[in-house]
Amino acid sequence: MARLLEQLSKEMADLVEGAAESVLRVDARRRLPATGIVWSDNLILTAHHVVESEDGISVGLADGSQVGAALIGRDPRIDLALLRIDANLKPAQWSAGEDLRVGQLALALGRPRQHIRASLGVVTGSARSPEGKRQFKRMKAQLRGRMKGDKQGWRRRAWRRRRAWDGGAWSLALAGGAIHTDVAMYPGFSGGPLLGVDGMVYGMNTSGFRGGVSTAIPLASIRESVATLLEKGKIQTGYLGIGVQTAQLPDGVAASLEQDAGLLIVSIEADSPAAKAGLLVGDILTALGGDAMEHVDELQIALARLAVGSEADLQFARGGAIQAGSVVIGER
Repeated sequence: MARLLEQLSKEMADLVEGAAESVLRVDARRRLPATGIVWSDNLILTAHHVVESEDGISVGLADGSQVGAALIGRDPRIDLALLRIDANLKPAQWSAGEDLRVGQLALALGRPRQHIRASLGVVTGSARSPEGKRQFKRMKAQLRGRMKGDKQGWRRRAWRRRRAWDGGAWSLALAGGAIHTDVAMYPGFSGGPLLGVDGMVYGMNTSGFRGGVSTAIPLASIRESVATLLEKGKIQTGYLGIGVQTAQLPDGVAASLEQDAGLLIVSIEADSPAAKAGLLVGDILTALGGDAMEHVDELQIALARLAVGSEADLQFARGGAIQAGSVVIGER
């Protein structure tokens, strides 16, 4: 047993040593530095929330030297920022295989100071896995608070559930899924890599999402975001131009839709996509693009995933009757 543990310990140390050159320090905020991962020769990934200013960013290399960096763009949806420096770096070894599975060992690396640091843990869940998707649906159903026959307690209980899941399930849905682990996320680890036991990088660690669990953004989401930032320099986010709040639907509408709540439109911007689609203040939005709309978070998720310029179906209640229409998604 002692020899097995010794061999495992040595191999894990070798994994950390092999990846260390591609794990950098990122100085982009006033307090503790964060971590970055070398994406390609001169591109570096880090967490969006640790880049407080677009000027004065510097990167600490593995050999102790420090160079200036330019911000290419950000993707707040997945807490990612892309930097460029004038240097030839060693890219990280990115996984080309399947996602990490629940129960597998994982290593989180960080370089908040000059030397590399590591934290070992187990993959505890994945929002991309079938079970993760089922769990999200359960949380979504709970948040909606379908309590037929208990209208008086509907708002109070729905609000408690809303606060319980705020920043957890919804933020991860906006991120397009995440890898959950029990690794200790030490200060400055945000922006660092999550390694599998094969030494490959499977995601980027971040503490930018609330929810009480260690989170890593999976490689599939990172690739999509980086490609968009390199092509356009920004992430296009959908826009309707409305102000909304959750409201309980009239009994007849709720029974017909099997949906307790919708989004009451309290303001509409002039010449906005919503105004052009014929929506009015006082309408209750019940669906967008085929997805039920019961909470503001669901609208944010839908707008993050609907393509700018695409046409989406609308469903709304007006004067106690259900109406349908369409809207062209604008860009925020």
